[in-house]
Amino acid sequence: MSRAFIAFGANLPRDGHAPEVAVADAIAALGKVTGCPVTPSRLYRTPAFPPGSGPDFVNAVVALDWRDTPEALLSLLHKVEAAFGRTRTARWEARLMDLDLIALDDRVCPDAATQARWAALSPERAAVEAPGELILPHPRLAERSFVLVPLAEIAPDWRHPVTGHDVLQMLGDRPAEERAEIRPIDADDESETPS
Repeated sequence: MSRAFIAFGANLPRDGHAPEVAVADAIAALGKVTGCPVTPSRLYRTPAFPPGSGPDFVNAVVALDWRDTPEALLSLLHKVEAAFGRTRTARWEARLMDLDLIALDDRVCPDAATQARWAALSPERAAVEAPGELILPHPRLAERSFVLVPLAEIAPDWRHPVTGHDVLQMLGDRPAEERAEIRPIDADDESETPS
């Protein structure tokens, strides 16, 4: 059994419903399709990435215990995306639904050298290049506050198996102004965003 972390994001309405409704529904759908209980973070509103590329996103991270291969889980994530209308036409475009397998415990796929090479890719190259295979942990994880903030809520002590940094260290390395842009959707929680 391995602990899997999955990032959710959407910034387009689906069937007349706001992205936060779609993300909540997709989290429930993931639990059903995997047959695994899920532990979700709160929903967060975050600026589109890259800046100016569209409306704000709704993001969350979910943890679940997984018994099969990472590829089998990724296949189920793609099924959930498809059920929510996801199409893949361009990198970093506005989306009805996006699910990313962020990490599977301390598993490194396919190997540490390949993971490190993709993690070191410049943002300009990452905007146009995508790996043809599953890379774990997700190579852009350490530079995405919109993933790290909700991940810190449910797994602050998880350590990156290549760098050794825990989630709070990675989040602390991000610019303060970037972290401050990520706000819980529940107005009562807006002042509690991790920093």
